[in-house]
Amino acid sequence: MRSSLAPGIWLLRTFSRDSWYRGFILLLTFLIYACFHMSRKPISVVKSRLHQNCSEIIQPPNATHDPNDTTWCNWAPFDQDNYKELLGGVDNAFLVAYAIGMFISGVFGERLPLRYYLTAGLLLSGLFTALIGLAYFWNIHALWYFVLIQICNGLVQTTGWPSVVTCVGNWFGKGKRGFIMGIWNSHTSVGNILGTLIAGVWVDGPWGLSFVVPGIITAAMGVFTFLFLIEYPEDVDCSPPQHHGGPEENQNNPEDPGSNPYSHQERSLEAVAGSSKELSAEPAAISFWGALMIPGVIEFSLCLLFAKLVSYTFLYWLPLYISNVAHFSAKEAGDLSTLFDVGGIMGGILAGIISDYTNGRATTCCVMLILAAPMLFLYNHFGQNGITISIVMLIICGALVNGPYSLITTAVSADLGTHKSLKGNAKALSTVTAIIDGTGSIGAALGPLLAGLISPTGWNNVFYMLISADVLACLLLCRLVYKEIVAWKSVLSKDTGSCLALTPTR
Repeated sequence: MRSSLAPGIWLLRTFSRDSWYRGFILLLTFLIYACFHMSRKPISVVKSRLHQNCSEIIQPPNATHDPNDTTWCNWAPFDQDNYKELLGGVDNAFLVAYAIGMFISGVFGERLPLRYYLTAGLLLSGLFTALIGLAYFWNIHALWYFVLIQICNGLVQTTGWPSVVTCVGNWFGKGKRGFIMGIWNSHTSVGNILGTLIAGVWVDGPWGLSFVVPGIITAAMGVFTFLFLIEYPEDVDCSPPQHHGGPEENQNNPEDPGSNPYSHQERSLEAVAGSSKELSAEPAAISFWGALMIPGVIEFSLCLLFAKLVSYTFLYWLPLYISNVAHFSAKEAGDLSTLFDVGGIMGGILAGIISDYTNGRATTCCVMLILAAPMLFLYNHFGQNGITISIVMLIICGALVNGPYSLITTAVSADLGTHKSLKGNAKALSTVTAIIDGTGSIGAALGPLLAGLISPTGWNNVFYMLISADVLACLLLCRLVYKEIVAWKSVLSKDTGSCLALTPTR
């Protein structure tokens, strides 16, 4: 007598072959970019170890330091009074290189095989991350060494974002893109959390391992990527996604051209007539200027500049802020700062769900940015009044700050990269993603730099700078928010008209 089919096997069979491949690609690209972010995070944790208050630290019995030396526990060249400016310069070396490289990376990403491109980026990123940690074991104290390695790391890390977004865009259509990518984009926060926790294990001991271990993990992911990444569904005989024209999109975007805030005012009949020809021929890669002219790219790019300024200031300076203001140890401050990223995961998913339901990407971002400004003010003034208050406010701030950042860099970038004006040319996805994230990376470079320059005058001034950036980010989306509101009114008026037409007269 045979038993019935095992429940687990029955469950596995309910998913189609395409679903398994799509799930695998989503998981693999999630892990890839989590590794990229994991390798960036250790520097923010180790900062508080590179410069400490040596009067609070007991010298080891075999120490040979001068008793009058107040910097004996610090790591040169960060043992000077201007250590905040030096650390800010090291951060900025990475971020400026990342911002510059991002504009170039998208162009290469469209013209090179993604599997090779990502593999090289992960291997080199792992190498340069480990080289920073080796400064501890090789007893290197030259500022130029840290700056040079950070520049190299910033350049190679630009291979990551355009490539993973392009890969996911190749596999997933527009339907529920905000929700799917909201969950998927938690790789940023997961990577930050992993980088913080791994670095925290060794920060009070041989801090070089705080960089070496994440570097090894990142390089290992590069090998895994080379072995398993699939760039296109067609490579494994899966059906390609439908970016436009599906029933869901037709429902949310009626025939009125104003219903889509990012659409041209005229439909392109030639795109429909020539769709079969376009599918048979390999589309040409779009130019930088052509991608920039896609409706919505400029506004969202500039918005991301200020949104990312706030997010990356927290990424690089939050552990030091907590350590200085709340007087926690380096490890405790690093662990507590991970709650900001926990909130970021929640905010990214929430922003994706809301924007999918309302079909209003810009409005969702704008509302979260408006709420973020007063929350940052409250956290600065009341966030250190108790551990419970600090935890709750860090999570809320993380959700409101990283929610718009997550939505713009994922669902919005993918929407614009597969815009109808491109007539089915998905080759624009990498370039559009690079333009948006590259512009945002300028803000990511400015934020930590300004924090390093402003923090000696007081942390209050740093938070005023962050609040101002949030307000500016919100203002830049006003035109798109207005168009989304007009689109909603158009849909409501049509629905109301349909209901009145169906109502029998008495």
